[in-house]
Amino acid sequence: LVLAAALEEGVVSESDTFYCPGYYMVEGWPKPISCSKKAPGHGTQTLAEAVQNSCNPAFMQIGQRLGIEKFYEYFGLTEPTNIDLNGEGVSTVWPLNTMTGVDLAVGSFGQRFTVTPIQMITAFAATINGGKLLQPYVVQTVTAADGTVVENTEPTVVRQVVSQETSDKCREILTSVVMAEKGTGKNARQAGYTIGGKTGTSETT
Repeated sequence: LVLAAALEEGVVSESDTFYCPGYYMVEGWPKPISCSKKAPGHGTQTLAEAVQNSCNPAFMQIGQRLGIEKFYEYFGLTEPTNIDLNGEGVSTVWPLNTMTGVDLAVGSFGQRFTVTPIQMITAFAATINGGKLLQPYVVQTVTAADGTVVENTEPTVVRQVVSQETSDKCREILTSVVMAEKGTGKNARQAGYTIGGKTGTSETT
């Protein structure tokens, strides 16, 4: 999601490189924030390689370029999806007016806040489906006993969150996460299929 927002805002490009020594120092936090690959880290990487490596320092740098307000506004992660099920849960994301640079840093690689699975799926889909944030639904059609259609659900576009061009770039990069030999998602590879994805690691302290 951070990749898509940063590409859309033009603060990163596919030709950019990012250096990872295995950690990153963020103003306001006294200790290094580690990468999954500690020293010597990933070294110098292209944007695609940083995503393939799931590199925390690279994503922190991308998040800093994006900024708190832009990080916050993309993909509706602070809003319910309004799926057609009762009891939809809510996310716990920092309030915009109290979010700090440290929050932005760790949030940029997906930690220290929570979203519901349906929020995550809905937002992730928007990065690869042409940039459309869709309202999810479970029930396609309700029919009466005689076969008459009582209710039919059509896809509803909530808004266009990124452009088709950005979505195409994201889809290509996310495909490389699985299909590239060094991609962290290579275990999801299946013969005969082109698959994209993004690995993630949860951490609590």
